[in-house]
Amino acid sequence: MEYQFRKAKTDDEAAVWEILKSAIHRRRLDGSSQWQDGYPNMEILKNDIRQEAGWVLVGGEMVCGYVAIYGEEPAYDDLKQGNWLSNGVFIVIHRLAVSEGLIGRGLAQKIFEKVEEFARQKGIKSIKADTNFDNYAMLHIFKKMGYSYCGKVYFRGSERLAYEKLI
Repeated sequence: MEYQFRKAKTDDEAAVWEILKSAIHRRRLDGSSQWQDGYPNMEILKNDIRQEAGWVLVGGEMVCGYVAIYGEEPAYDDLKQGNWLSNGVFIVIHRLAVSEGLIGRGLAQKIFEKVEEFARQKGIKSIKADTNFDNYAMLHIFKKMGYSYCGKVYFRGSERLAYEKLI
């Protein structure tokens, strides 16, 4: 199937929210504490879209996945127990999720590839991201996609593992 990667629109909110709710539930079933505190929520999603940071992976007419791409992350200024690979301009990946019925088809990897393509088009050489220590699916993707562990960052009082990839 041919996939399109585009900015999320207000019309995509319901489909993306279903994807995020399923991901929240999946994290809970996996025994992860990530996303079990009311985050993300519909207001976060609406804010992503308002700020033109929300992106969707679309197959045919179906929204298959979601990611938020930001040009900064203040929490990354205070990296603990490590060092970033670079100190220049970067983009940040947040809230990556794939539609429940499409898990295992390589769509998370496809989203990472599309984010890398986006960064290259903008002349950005670094992508940074973080995840919870018990989000094994995301930790696997980071390894598979060539991300390097750089240290720890803190969000909403919780420790996250921080990663970077130079492209």
